[in-house]
Amino acid sequence: MKHFLLSITLTILASLSMLASTSVYVLRIDDEIGSTTWQYTYSAIQEANEQNADLLLVHLNTYGGSVQHADSIRTALLHFHKPVVAFVDNNAASAGALIALACDSVYMRPDASMGAATVVNGADGTAMPDKYQSYMRAMMRATAESHGKTMGKDSTMQWRRNPLVAEAMVDSRIEVPGLVDSTKVLTFTPDEAIKWGFADGKAESIADLLSQLDITEYNITQYKPQWETILMGFLTNPAVQAILITLILGGIYFEMHSPGMGFPSVVACTAALLYFLPLCLVGVVSAWVAVLFVVGAVLILLELFVIPGFGICGISGIAAISVSIIAALIQSFTIPELGMDMTAVWKAIGTFSVALILTIGLAWYLTSRYGPKFIRKHTELLKSQLVEDGYIGVDTSMRQFIGHRAKASTDMRPGGKIMIQDQEFDAVSERGFIAEGTFVIVTRFENAQLYVVPEKHHNDLT
Repeated sequence: MKHFLLSITLTILASLSMLASTSVYVLRIDDEIGSTTWQYTYSAIQEANEQNADLLLVHLNTYGGSVQHADSIRTALLHFHKPVVAFVDNNAASAGALIALACDSVYMRPDASMGAATVVNGADGTAMPDKYQSYMRAMMRATAESHGKTMGKDSTMQWRRNPLVAEAMVDSRIEVPGLVDSTKVLTFTPDEAIKWGFADGKAESIADLLSQLDITEYNITQYKPQWETILMGFLTNPAVQAILITLILGGIYFEMHSPGMGFPSVVACTAALLYFLPLCLVGVVSAWVAVLFVVGAVLILLELFVIPGFGICGISGIAAISVSIIAALIQSFTIPELGMDMTAVWKAIGTFSVALILTIGLAWYLTSRYGPKFIRKHTELLKSQLVEDGYIGVDTSMRQFIGHRAKASTDMRPGGKIMIQDQEFDAVSERGFIAEGTFVIVTRFENAQLYVVPEKHHNDLT
């Protein structure tokens, strides 16, 4: 249906081209597909709507990138209410092919290529397991099917863009007679793409493309990202978000294991600011999410400095912070026009889980004997009480002789020696001079020293 509306729209635009110029909004995607690209696309679509653009032109030259962000871009383009045209200059590979396929019309430079959408490992370029390929095949197939069917030369309804051909860009096992065998992943040349309905023509430039669409009078606005959009793209990268969440959780953990407000608090607060502020400034997350985080932080502070122990306030604070972080992730992964779906929820939970695992691993390392001392000194006793530093160990086993009967083996003036169970010990008289041979009673043990009184005096006391 959408391609039919495109044809009508372009016809109307052509008929009115002599009366008024066509507003063309250009979005360049000429870098690796990722969170920044998705933020560019989202902002560009908003600006195109605000300017009431007649046509969105996606200028593609990319070798691909993140599948999840390409999926978000694909969905946004499919639901854009005005015609979307892709200009492939010179590459639309992998995730780029998915984005091109989402556009209503595709024009390619004569030397361009499009396809090779197999999901690969970013580290070594090897193909990912089949479950990843299955997901990508389904996205390519669904995107092709979204363009509907047209009347074929034999008067039968045919897919405008054959879903099987779209899948062949992902899976080398799929064979399309006359196009690709079962040993190769499909990559289109411009002529092949036109023949099989995946491109509408070849163009040397944007001006050439618009001329082929019979648009002669036009004004072009090219999207230019603002600083906040660039920052948003960086800070909403799942890897960066996982690191920021790790710093938030890790800072809270170390702060709860050290007295006062110190370096861990600074780290946690800074990470929280970098995590929430950009999202709130551009309206990606609701204000209540940030408020919930602040409430959680206040509850934890109450637990640390006001309420002894660890109870309801501490548990509630940690729960509030965790919920706010996950909620912010869900809202940042959600396409506003489509509302929240389970894909965004699972992405958020996955990112938070990765951050939690990183936090546990980081806490274990920093508090282990392998961790840096400047961290460990806040959470454990590192000082060794060495003899050469003046520390002396005291034997307290003599405490067991309190109340025992002993015999002075030397005169005690008041210090001397006593015999207990055939063992000689130093002792101090509490009643002045005690002659050698006098029986005494051990009264106490203090400062590594036994204290005694003559037995007769002890009997007088008792």
